[in-house]
Amino acid sequence: MTARPALQQHLPEIPTDVARIATDAQAIAAAHQLAADFAPGASERDRDRRLPWDELTRWSASGLGSITVPRAYGGPQVSYTTLAEVFVILNAADPSIGQIPQNHFGVLGVLREIGTEAQKQRFYGEVLAGRRLGNAGPERKVDGAATILQSGTRLRASPHGLRLTGKRFYSTGALFAHRIPVRALDDAGRAVQAWVPRDAPGVAVVDDWDAFGQRTTASGTVVFDDVPVAADDVLPLWQLADRPGLYGPSSQLLQAAIDQGIAEAAVADAQRFVRERARPWVDSGVQHAHDDPYVIADVGRLQIDLHAAREVLRETGELFDTLAAQDTVTAEDSARASVAVAEAKVLTTRIALEASEKLFELAGSAATRAAPNLGRHWRNARVHTLHDPVRWKLHLIGNHRLNGALPARHSWN
Repeated sequence: MTARPALQQHLPEIPTDVARIATDAQAIAAAHQLAADFAPGASERDRDRRLPWDELTRWSASGLGSITVPRAYGGPQVSYTTLAEVFVILNAADPSIGQIPQNHFGVLGVLREIGTEAQKQRFYGEVLAGRRLGNAGPERKVDGAATILQSGTRLRASPHGLRLTGKRFYSTGALFAHRIPVRALDDAGRAVQAWVPRDAPGVAVVDDWDAFGQRTTASGTVVFDDVPVAADDVLPLWQLADRPGLYGPSSQLLQAAIDQGIAEAAVADAQRFVRERARPWVDSGVQHAHDDPYVIADVGRLQIDLHAAREVLRETGELFDTLAAQDTVTAEDSARASVAVAEAKVLTTRIALEASEKLFELAGSAATRAAPNLGRHWRNARVHTLHDPVRWKLHLIGNHRLNGALPARHSWN
């Protein structure tokens, strides 16, 4: 089924009763509860491309949206290790729902780095009240952007105040968000980030996401047509290029956690299908597919790779926590974080693709039928792991180890 492009008039609800999470343990418990609620409907939502409006309202009401808000502003400020674990849990249940908040936490990381005190007070307050943040993603090549960092989106001064004009794509979360932070160039040619209200005049979110995987993320087009922007809703994004920090690596940590969740779901479904539905091969001499020695060995291999990826992901979160606890993050610290998360991203990408492909080999032809919809694991893995190329992760790691090169600082490192 292909998505039909349509302007979305459906604006997101603001929950009336938002839980306040106070500890890391409470965040993990809330994630498990939502995962248990979301998992049974994941296949149907994917098959029918039913957008998860109600589910996201429940996500907001759970309080998970505020788990990275610093304690000084009323949040629990959970560890990076916990944040990654929350994403693994939710994405194992439904990776489309699980991916949607990635930009929410990514832009909160930008706010922490360069927001003014007044901006932090206001925006953190909105998040604590259950409001979601989306993102207007890169511009498409067909619109003239040769790379994802090039932009024709402009924030210009006018006699009537700042005005934003541009067209963006890959805008995961924007459709469901209460604010849509967007990268633009100001009159001085500097990169800024405007936190635009979803219902601002001139904002149009188009439901034209038609990828074969991650089908309900609604990661399509956002159009800004002479949108009025308050000056105190603008963050100086250009400052991040010269400031070592964790905003880029922490964004990558979430990408790796999404892939890990997809992999864990694929491995779990493969084992379940082999136990309950698969038949042994005629030459195996066994009565059950789960007694086939080759199947058993392949499951063992998957478990090793799954465990290795998860452990490297956990170690990366712990490194981030150590670095974040320091008074300052140096250029070398930022590089260590980028290298560590690149290693995690390589492993989680490989296990997500391996597990979702191996599922069919282990489970047999019956697993390819429409009813179980097990193909969604491979489709989700294949689409999401294209977020940024693994070949450049390998280059980043090797160039740092071999030549001491510090990775460029942006959201993809």
